Amino acid sequence: MLNSVPDHADAPPSTPVRRRLSADDRRRQLVAIGLSQIVETPIQDLSMDDIAAEAGISRGLLFHYFPTKTDFYLACIGAAGRRILRNTAPDEGLSGDEQVEATTRLMIEQIERRRDFYLALVHGHGVADPRVSEVMESVRDGSTDRVVKGLGVPERQRDVVRAWWAYTEDRALTWSAVPTGERPVSLSELVAECVAALHALLRISA
Repeated sequence: MLNSVPDHADAPPSTPVRRRLSADDRRRQLVAIGLSQIVETPIQDLSMDDIAAEAGISRGLLFHYFPTKTDFYLACIGAAGRRILRNTAPDEGLSGDEQVEATTRLMIEQIERRRDFYLALVHGHGVADPRVSEVMESVRDGSTDRVVKGLGVPERQRDVVRAWWAYTEDRALTWSAVPTGERPVSLSELVAECVAALHALLRISA
């Protein structure tokens, strides 16, 4: 008597159905993959072959969406800038002073978590293109707008707030470079010092 064998025993293994993405969805997918990689990998070491493989497409199709490696890099950096602004947005239900303290803390924490990546954003490591600096300019502009709006800062003092953000970034980068147990001040103290510096600058320039 023959053994009973399920009808599907000899069927070839099923292959996953690959969903056809729209052009916009495919670009977003590729940028998301790129962002996940350039957090740890310098842009000059980024493998377009690996990115295409992870997306399940050919290298040639990747370059259909992004004509050059620089175009792809800039798209990733632009997305990173928008993510920074989202991650550092304060609760608009807070008072103006509380919003400034919250967004300062969130920015310092963001820089601490992704220090090397943030340095790459600031200095544009790996690609000589003026559009890289435009991304950081947009982050600083957005951050400045939040403080100006939250505190009701006059437009003539907007440049003071923007310069203060550059100071705060530098403090955060210096502070986060020191091992946690050896830092001269705590996160809360650093936030308080930065916020105090902002108010001192606004008083002096009033």
